[in-house]
Amino acid sequence: MLSSALTTLRARWAGFAGSFVALALGVGLLTVMGLALASSLDVPERKPERFAAAPAVVKGADTLRVPTAIGDRVHKLAQPRPVPDRVKARLRRLGPVVEDRSFGVRAAGGPRDLVGHPWSTAAFASYHLKEGRAPRAADEVVVSDDWAERGAARIRPGERLRTDRGGARVVGVVGGLGFENAVFYTDRRAAELSPHSVQLVVRTNDTAAVRAAVRGADGARVLTGDARRLADADPERDGEAVVAMNAMFGTAGGVAAFVSVFVVASTFAFAVAQRRREFGLLRMAGATPVQVRRTVLFEALLIGVLASAAGCVLGAYAAPQLAEWVVEEELAPRWFTVQHHNWPFHVAFWTGLLVALAGAVAAAWRAGRTPPAEALREASVDTRTMTWGRALGGGALLLAAVVTLAFSLATDPGELLHRKTYVLRPMLLIAGVALLAPLVVRPLTLLLAWLPARLPGAGGMLMRENAATGIRRTAAVAAPVLVTVALAGSLLGATETLNEAKVTEERSRTAADFVVTSAGPDGFGRATLRRLHRVAGTEVSATSSTTVHTLEEGVALIESPARAGDPARLRATVRLPLAAGKLSDLDDDSVIVNEEWAHHKVGERVTVWLGDGTRKTLRIAAVMTTGTGDNGVYVTPHNARRAPVDRVDVRLRNGAEAAAVAAGLREAVGQSGARVHTAREWVRAARPAANRTTRAGLFLVLGIALLYTGIALANTMVMSTSDRVRELALLRLTGATRWQVLRTVAAEAAMVVAVGGALGTAVAGLNLAGMWGALGLLSVRPPIQLPWAALGGVLAACAAVAVSSAAASAALSMRRRPAELAGARG
Repeated sequence: MLSSALTTLRARWAGFAGSFVALALGVGLLTVMGLALASSLDVPERKPERFAAAPAVVKGADTLRVPTAIGDRVHKLAQPRPVPDRVKARLRRLGPVVEDRSFGVRAAGGPRDLVGHPWSTAAFASYHLKEGRAPRAADEVVVSDDWAERGAARIRPGERLRTDRGGARVVGVVGGLGFENAVFYTDRRAAELSPHSVQLVVRTNDTAAVRAAVRGADGARVLTGDARRLADADPERDGEAVVAMNAMFGTAGGVAAFVSVFVVASTFAFAVAQRRREFGLLRMAGATPVQVRRTVLFEALLIGVLASAAGCVLGAYAAPQLAEWVVEEELAPRWFTVQHHNWPFHVAFWTGLLVALAGAVAAAWRAGRTPPAEALREASVDTRTMTWGRALGGGALLLAAVVTLAFSLATDPGELLHRKTYVLRPMLLIAGVALLAPLVVRPLTLLLAWLPARLPGAGGMLMRENAATGIRRTAAVAAPVLVTVALAGSLLGATETLNEAKVTEERSRTAADFVVTSAGPDGFGRATLRRLHRVAGTEVSATSSTTVHTLEEGVALIESPARAGDPARLRATVRLPLAAGKLSDLDDDSVIVNEEWAHHKVGERVTVWLGDGTRKTLRIAAVMTTGTGDNGVYVTPHNARRAPVDRVDVRLRNGAEAAAVAAGLREAVGQSGARVHTAREWVRAARPAANRTTRAGLFLVLGIALLYTGIALANTMVMSTSDRVRELALLRLTGATRWQVLRTVAAEAAMVVAVGGALGTAVAGLNLAGMWGALGLLSVRPPIQLPWAALGGVLAACAAVAVSSAAASAALSMRRRPAELAGARG
């Protein structure tokens, strides 16, 4: 058995090379994913950064803790509460108190993440002056040198900065610490720029006395030791980055396994179809069906072992390289490196072996059913291309895709909009259509070749008949193209359709003529708001971003994004998608919710926790449709007291000129960094920007699919062309030139790719139709967005690989004289 399998692999090495490479790449990716997952299971706890040298940090209440029957539920507050004044008074008896303030700063030529602090907090992070002195006046600042480089120039003491916080003169430079780009103001100026402080430092080493002074304060806590990291900006960002990275690699690994099964299965199926005479001779020589099947499975076992071993070696080498890349691209924390673990190699190796055997099972079963009479056949027309098993499997997958889609549409349409769903759900439909492809390959081929077959010459007719009669060959080439085109259309189309849905929602909700947005999280200052309200010819509605929490079924604490605004002013600038109730009924004792809430009947009272943790019972004044998830909650400013105003909607009064109002608004915001948008600009800006990790994950998935498709196409074309040596020689003997034969082979390859592209586009369209139906049920009706440019690029790449592989293989096969080739047996 071993010698027979080795002889077959040696004789038909070109036919199995594609499966080997595809499987090795899949195992390599699984190894990389496993090593990345294993290395990120133990996320090292971040050390304190801004307060590494502070004895203790007192932090106001920044979390909401709600007791339930299954334990406390904890969420971060949108508007943390400051340390109570009575607590500050007690702390000042223990030592000097330094209130911390952090606020965004935009400087000409500076980084986007520039952040301002009071100078007195610099010592807690161990900043040290390298040049100049500390700031003493309101217009003096100190900068960190890790952002002070501007090309060949460098910011030095004495230079002036233009910022959205006003002009400032640099009087000092501190050494950068790597975790932030900082600019330091005097404590008094920082307090003017950011009046609200939610944490402070007491200059005393008696932490026990600090804890005693804070004891009893609602939600306030004392941070010492490593817990001081919780006072840094976004202390959980490392864990969140690792979770996103793991999701990216997990999705890529799943797609690699899915596509590699297709490549291996199609390769073995086509190889078995080509070896019908060989298996027929074995049957005539006395081989039983079990022995033939065992031969095919043993060949798959050999390929699986060798490819899986090679993939593990490849993954061990590639994992550190990939870790460096994700760190450089800021998709992973700076500390992330790949550690050595054994279990990822075991999982990847045995998974690869299982994939190889699973891909060969159907081919082995068909090989065992080859009758001895196949050895005597001369015609190469495919018959019985659709087996009962393949038909049942494809039908079951299609039925499962339809049933699960219908169930989701009937019970939870919003579930179809989640990334995990629209990445995984298309695979059912893709697998089902690929299995049933032989049923539609012939009619689709005849349709696509209808016009070429009627052109002068015999080339078009030969192309049509070769593709239509060689159904197995056509299906084997079309399947990987189908997978790649369907994945590209489904994934990219889903994100584009969702983005268009959000734009559609924003367009329908916006009744303002202008939208003014603040430059940072601190929102608009009072003086800027007063100037905006004074712009002549306008109706102005200022709103704040906040959150509202509610407890559903007694155990689930749900956080909903919310906006706070004056109902009388909101009526002029927004058109809420109301399913029940009226906006005018909103008051300080009520709330507007959406249909996704467990309780969403007008007049019902619901218990909620506001953005600062305050618990209230509010009446439902109106109910909005669910939409894509952006239809959150509306409350009055009374129920969002600590939320800064970050958006101002402006509507023109009758007779007001848009140009004059726009100029007035820009003059009102002055140097604050706020942006004035027209309604059209605002709707266009509402299109969500793709998350970098999500975008990287999608392109990694599509890159894997395209790579596998290229391998499968090249492999299948080489196999099929080498099996058509006699056919090509007969064409030469009947008078066809070498160039005419190559042109026919290339055209046939391009048309078969077009068949796969048509099927893949249809599958992508069906997937997106399901998402469109879900959006319709959620009261959003955007147009379906098929990514035609991406689909064209994928098809062009597939066609290039298929045509070049087929033409090269045909050219090599025609190096011998046609008479010699015509007499050879296939």
